[in-house]
Amino acid sequence: MTPFQRRISPAMLAGIAIAGMGMLAAGCGPKETSTGSETASGAPAEGGKAAGGKTFLIGMSSPNKGEPWRQAMNDQITAAAAKHPEFKVIFADAAQNNAKQVADVENFMEQKIDLLIISPNEAAPLTDVVSKAYDKGIPVILLDRKTANDKYTMWIGGDNVAISKLAGAYAADWCEKNNKKPCNVIELRGLEGTSATGERDKGFREGLAKDPDAKIIASQTAKWLREEAVKVSQTMLESNPNVDVIYGFNDPMAEGGIISAGNLKRDLSKMLVIGIDGLPTPDGGIRSVMDGRLGVTYVYPTGGAQAIDWAAKILEDKVKPPKAVVLDTEQITKENAADELKKFGGK
Repeated sequence: MTPFQRRISPAMLAGIAIAGMGMLAAGCGPKETSTGSETASGAPAEGGKAAGGKTFLIGMSSPNKGEPWRQAMNDQITAAAAKHPEFKVIFADAAQNNAKQVADVENFMEQKIDLLIISPNEAAPLTDVVSKAYDKGIPVILLDRKTANDKYTMWIGGDNVAISKLAGAYAADWCEKNNKKPCNVIELRGLEGTSATGERDKGFREGLAKDPDAKIIASQTAKWLREEAVKVSQTMLESNPNVDVIYGFNDPMAEGGIISAGNLKRDLSKMLVIGIDGLPTPDGGIRSVMDGRLGVTYVYPTGGAQAIDWAAKILEDKVKPPKAVVLDTEQITKENAADELKKFGGK
């Protein structure tokens, strides 16, 4: 067993252990779905108040629901908040539109939320409105992505640079093992302007440098979406007939690359496809590795459960949180995928 086939140790990421992944199931104003004192339809639900009658309104602003990983984040928040009858969570989907996400946060503030959870669509365009909420005294939890300044209460997420560096090193080892000289790599990038895109590129290039014969020959954005990745990768593969490695900055984009390679009759048995997310859902990355589509993926925890846990500490226990909470990862390969699927509650 190589070092890349065993669990990534906490020391490698200096993070806290991943929690709650087994719970994953995978416009106009922001009031689209909610938990706590209302159901998604807006009808009254049981509970909604703590024993003392105090309730807290939490706004959750998502950049999009087009990624399965984003839906899994919302599902995890919903499940965690259900354990707190004093919490009511309202969700907003920006649909990858910066202006809509700004409006969503403004709407939350008009509703007098007690705490904001947000994963910014892009850093710069969301910085001012997040700062505005923070300056108004609203605790702000950044989830996964960051803004361009430090006006937020805390950030929770995985270490994108460290995770993608592991992915790059895995690719370098694969290239050397398979005697690929040169070893041609293409990247399917996330939405430009997001912190994760730059970090997942940076770390991967650092890890790939382990093999001087491994080169990134094309890199284009597919905006985190599988359908977009199918189109983008088709063009990239047609322009580059000799591609050995496809690196998707998330699993859906990696799957899009697989579809394009299949359409072009490329021999996928001689290629390595890498993704990041590692969801335990039927269409997630762990199952894809088990089925032989992805060669490797990395669990990127959503942080949804942790965000609610910290919301309770901030709002009810008046705890001053750390500025950053870094979540751990797991490497998923053919050798451990079945065990990892069970571990994270998949079937």
